[in-house]
Amino acid sequence: MLKSLFFGISAAVLFTACAQKSSSPANSNTANDGKNFGTLVTADKAVAYDMMLAKMGNKDSMSMKVVGKVKEVCQKKGCWMTLVSDKPGYPETRVTFKDYAFFMPKDLSGKRVVVDGFARVETTSVEVLRHYAEDAKKSPAEIAAITQPKREVSFEAAGVLILD
Repeated sequence: MLKSLFFGISAAVLFTACAQKSSSPANSNTANDGKNFGTLVTADKAVAYDMMLAKMGNKDSMSMKVVGKVKEVCQKKGCWMTLVSDKPGYPETRVTFKDYAFFMPKDLSGKRVVVDGFARVETTSVEVLRHYAEDAKKSPAEIAAITQPKREVSFEAAGVLILD
C-alpha cells in the first residue's frame, strides 16, 4: 500500500514537472509579450519595406527581416496582416504566420512592425483573394469584383516585433 502511494505521488510530481513551461534558454527564442509574437525578433539588420523587392533581385523567395507599416489585419482572428510603405507607389504585401502558430492584435493598423521570415513572389488565386476580402469584412460587391488572380509578394513571418 505504501509503495503504491509513493508511486502515485512520484508519478503526479513527474507529470506536473513535465507539464510546466521551461524557462531554459532553449525556449527563450519565442515570445508573446505584447510586442513580440512568434520567434523573438529584433530590429537589427531589418530592411525598409521599400527595399524588399530590390533586395530580392530576381529571386522568387528570400529569407529577410523587413520593417513596414501595418495597413490591415484579419478581423476574424488576426491570422494575417498587410504591410505598406510610407511612400506612395509601392504595392502592399500580405503577411501570414509560419505554421499558423500565432496571431496579431486586430487593432494593429497604422503601427510599424518588423517581420522576420520569407518573402515570396507568387500568384494568389481568386478564391484565396476573396477569402482574404471576407476576413477583412469587405462588402459583397467588393468581394464579387475580385475576378483575376494576383501576382504579388507575400511574406511568411516566423516572428513579428511591434515597434510602436
